[in-house]
Amino acid sequence: MAEQGTTTPRERYRAQVRTEIKQRAWEQVATAGASALSLNAIAKQMGMSGPALYRYFSGRDELITELVKDAYRSLADTFRAASEAGADLTGLAHALRGWALQDPHRYFLIYGTPVPGYHAPDDTTAISSEIMATILDACAALPSEVPPDGPATPFAAHLEGHRDWARGHPAPPAALHRALTFWSRLHGVLSLELAGQFTGMGFDPAQLFAAELDDLAGPPTS
Repeated sequence: MAEQGTTTPRERYRAQVRTEIKQRAWEQVATAGASALSLNAIAKQMGMSGPALYRYFSGRDELITELVKDAYRSLADTFRAASEAGADLTGLAHALRGWALQDPHRYFLIYGTPVPGYHAPDDTTAISSEIMATILDACAALPSEVPPDGPATPFAAHLEGHRDWARGHPAPPAALHRALTFWSRLHGVLSLELAGQFTGMGFDPAQLFAAELDDLAGPPTS
């Protein structure tokens, strides 16, 4: 019997097989997208029967969920490392862009078009909330031209009454406004860049990204 805290050879083998299955799945996602993910094709590549592979993942949805969790965890780890190194909101933005450019298919799995017929379980929101919490921390640390007891922008005032997405984060309304503006605008630029929409337009997408960051560095205006 294995000692407490150790794994058995069977458990290690199972973990290795699951890791290889996910690697093959990522290859499929990169080639044809997550909607075309086929467990039977993965089984064939690995020299397994389809039923044998289902001993490791119950179906396509469980496999996609594991890929989604891995992608979120990778970004959360990237943000945590940047934050611990002293990155401010601008530093987090560049960390996000670097992470996205490193593996666009991973980015699009969690921020692109939803996979038809797939619904992510609730436990995936915990990791995505960790990512947003890091952004909220950075936004709350920025100076605000609005005093704590001063009037909030209309959108910030709206967010104060609709802050479920912030998962209990104590950020003031101005920081909530800045965080959502940061998230939506930078994802817009990144999604267009990664989809090749800027190809042939003759400008450097990195410069557009930097310009958006400069604009976001100012106080919310509406």
